[in-house]
Amino acid sequence: METPERTISFEIRTEVTEAYFGDLLTFIYQNYIFPLHLHFTNIRQWSVDRKKTLAFTFLDTQGRWYIDVEIEAEQVVKVMMRPSVTVPKSVLDRLKEDLIINVQFFEEKIRRNTLYFAFVESEKIMLERPPEKRKKVLGQIFRGNMLFFFMIFILISIAVFQVFQEYAPIVLVLSQFVIVLFADKILMRMGEWSMTPDNPYVHILQYHIPREDLSTFRERYNRDLLLRIKREIYEETLAVGRPIDYETAQRVFSRYGITCKPENLSTKMINVYDLVREAAERFNIPVPKIRIANIILPNAGATGPTLNRSLVLITSGLLVQLEEDEIFSVVGHEISHLKARDPLVLFALTSAEYLFRVYLLPPYIFFFFGFFYFFLILSGIYFVAKFFEARADLESAIKIGRPEVLAGALRKIGYRKIQMERLRYSRIGNWLGIDPHPPISFRINRLENLGDPSRIRHTFVRSMIDCIKGLIGS
Repeated sequence: METPERTISFEIRTEVTEAYFGDLLTFIYQNYIFPLHLHFTNIRQWSVDRKKTLAFTFLDTQGRWYIDVEIEAEQVVKVMMRPSVTVPKSVLDRLKEDLIINVQFFEEKIRRNTLYFAFVESEKIMLERPPEKRKKVLGQIFRGNMLFFFMIFILISIAVFQVFQEYAPIVLVLSQFVIVLFADKILMRMGEWSMTPDNPYVHILQYHIPREDLSTFRERYNRDLLLRIKREIYEETLAVGRPIDYETAQRVFSRYGITCKPENLSTKMINVYDLVREAAERFNIPVPKIRIANIILPNAGATGPTLNRSLVLITSGLLVQLEEDEIFSVVGHEISHLKARDPLVLFALTSAEYLFRVYLLPPYIFFFFGFFYFFLILSGIYFVAKFFEARADLESAIKIGRPEVLAGALRKIGYRKIQMERLRYSRIGNWLGIDPHPPISFRINRLENLGDPSRIRHTFVRSMIDCIKGLIGS
């Protein structure tokens, strides 16, 4: 065998507490190594004091190369890969991504058994909303921005035509323009809490419910009881100027019969206002209004008719799953949309297509090719929208810096999409589908191989070229 050429090290930051690190390594073995056992050998797992370790060798089945891997989990998850000289870079990148994705799947598993409390001082105490409640509405707004509202108007246009007849298209476009003008007000209603200079922090408390307590916990603790627990924790900490700590959480939990294990508990505090303010300063725009939607779905969005009436919406799920530098990069991406007036540009684009279709397109074309036309024009509009998303990635990389951090955030948020995009039959569909975002694998790879982003002069042109190359390459 060849002697390893070098050691490649990286960390995987995870939201789960140290109590679950052993389970995490077992999960990687059971869900990644064991199903692909022909590619792995030398598999060992051990524990010394608080440090858990999983080690294995990843083999080329034709014997051309190998990679020795050690995963150490103590306070963070550290991965060391020692490849032989001839290992292709693409294999190293794929192995790294596989390990990160498996950590995300484990987090998703633990998240189902985790109690999350998010707090904002001087704001209403409420429980986190499960994703199903508003997932579809928020998802459409986050994914499609004003295209979502445009599609609604397409659906109701028949009724409007009955009333206004030949003037109906103009009425529809003007109505949509009114929605664009008040988009910040609409999106604001999707959030529960406002962040201000005097009230900048979101506080997160997580308690991973032990497996042996899970069934009893679900039977005994309904939403009303959990709300009482959350309110008492707030009243004994933030309401009196004290941070949320383990001792207080344990004391309140014990009143309700919950035995709180310290190794299952974690807290963090994020200065959301400062993150958004700093990003806005990097882009030289006024600080937008900031709203927090208390929902576990991890995402962020931005809209507004002008820079002085712009709004950034962030979910508590994003604050739970990402580190501060990752949140900062995601906010930078959203601020880029505001800086470039993307909501207004997309409104102009979709409205121009609609008026062209109604007033200028010969009726026989729509009669004979209606479905094909809709497919073609919507795919085209969404493909152009991908230029804006790709440009926002570049702008965040340039203004915020550290494009690899944004890539890591995208990988955490979109790990399920990454697996779907690996399927060969879905690659073109990922580019031509009704989604304004380029494939997430493309975005991550582009950011990680960007080099010096400050040398890019025309971010939109560069993004347009990159997206076209990505479509052709698919």
